[in-house]
Amino acid sequence: MSPTGLSGAGLGFRRELIPDLKSGVPECVDFFELAPENWVGMGGRSAKDLRHFTERYPFVCHGLSLDLGGPRPLDTALLRKIKGFMRTHGMTLYTEHLSWCGDDGHLYDLLPIPCTADAVKWVAGRIRQAQDLLEMRIGIENASYYVAPPGAEMNEVEFIRAVIEEADCLLHLDVNNMYVNSRNFGFDPLAFMAALPLERTCYLHMAGHYVEPDGILVDTHGAGVIDPVWQLLDAAYARVGPLPTCLERDFNIPALDELAREVGQIAAAQARFTLTFMVSKPTPVP
Repeated sequence: MSPTGLSGAGLGFRRELIPDLKSGVPECVDFFELAPENWVGMGGRSAKDLRHFTERYPFVCHGLSLDLGGPRPLDTALLRKIKGFMRTHGMTLYTEHLSWCGDDGHLYDLLPIPCTADAVKWVAGRIRQAQDLLEMRIGIENASYYVAPPGAEMNEVEFIRAVIEEADCLLHLDVNNMYVNSRNFGFDPLAFMAALPLERTCYLHMAGHYVEPDGILVDTHGAGVIDPVWQLLDAAYARVGPLPTCLERDFNIPALDELAREVGQIAAAQARFTLTFMVSKPTPVP
């Protein structure tokens, strides 16, 4: 079980899916995930629809625009709204990307942070500020990226570890992002994963990606999960146990039964590792 008390296999909560979900949530779905920016302050039917599900299922907040690596002051007004939103709906986990997405305005993309000691201190300070305001530890997701920023003083996994240790936060492990980056930049995803502070893991993501004609992988969340990513999930469960894992699907959204098959595949992988992990599980971070 995650440090947050969440467990099982989850599905990204999309408005397009609400009519079908009202007819019946697949048995394999234990929880849902949403981007709070898309729901905070919503009224009318949207608010009623959301409440219908949050009264029946756990939800995770996965942020898109906190801009942890950006130069602007942290958006404390947004965080206060998210805090109230989470309390209203009984949500216990908030995660964000280890990236930056703003300058004079929102850039609508998740960009990589230079892997420097100064950046570690800057980002960790902003994470601590967010945690103090939310009154909880938050999970930081390893992000996909397509250009490595210049001036690196450490590699990506060293940077992630340094930020998490400095901020005293949790790790949100995105399995597809590891795979995408490993293919695009030519490293071993298993070695990368082994070097992460896995004892801090609270939550996992699974998703599909797109392969460009030149072979570059793009993390689109718009396709089914491929076999090598499923195999990487098994490797992750072997190390951290069957922690709560959400299927992301943001584009080319198929019928609910097709999504349920992938969520069911996550649940099946979790079941395979449950007994093994119960015999010899690592000590969780207090």
